[in-house]
Amino acid sequence: MFSVGHLALGYLSGRTSSKLLNVNANIPLLFLASTLPDIDILIPSLEHRGPTHSSIVFCVLLLPALIIYKKRAIPYLIALAQHSLLGDYLTGEGVQMLWPLTSKWYGAGVCIKSLTNVSLEWILFLTCLTIMLKTKDAWNLFQPHPSNLLLSIPVFTVLLPTFFHFPLSVPYTLIIPHLTYLAIFILSILIDLISSL
Repeated sequence: MFSVGHLALGYLSGRTSSKLLNVNANIPLLFLASTLPDIDILIPSLEHRGPTHSSIVFCVLLLPALIIYKKRAIPYLIALAQHSLLGDYLTGEGVQMLWPLTSKWYGAGVCIKSLTNVSLEWILFLTCLTIMLKTKDAWNLFQPHPSNLLLSIPVFTVLLPTFFHFPLSVPYTLIIPHLTYLAIFILSILIDLISSL
């Protein structure tokens, strides 16, 4: 799945779980958690969709947060887990879901540039945008808050680098959603930075 799908699915799953658990979710942190496994893109020695996409690794890493914050940590765990268990499991060669127990790849094998995946990402993106507007989460992103700076991580790791590959690695049909997230996140970061001056 491309960044568009991960961001949308992370927001939707994290937001839904926070509502069900009756806890407040930090929206920038949900977006960060939804793309965190792709940190492997920045680490040359790691294979993409390898160890950072392992359900074992993120459970071990988030165990302290679950112990300390209890149900308040669950939306972020879900936003993180969807990345590998849903998004990347469906597309491409899959993920090393059980690393370090095994290096075996698990996945459904849907082509990442297929009409099926692109359509799914558009549906998730439009649903995410609609819910963000309806719940006023979009408006809250444009209010100064230090956590808005967390959005710089998805901006500089998965959104902005998308446009530095020629030819583009993202289908042209997903450029509008990528640019929309990029604009929302950069504006949110700038508003926070300007307000702190």
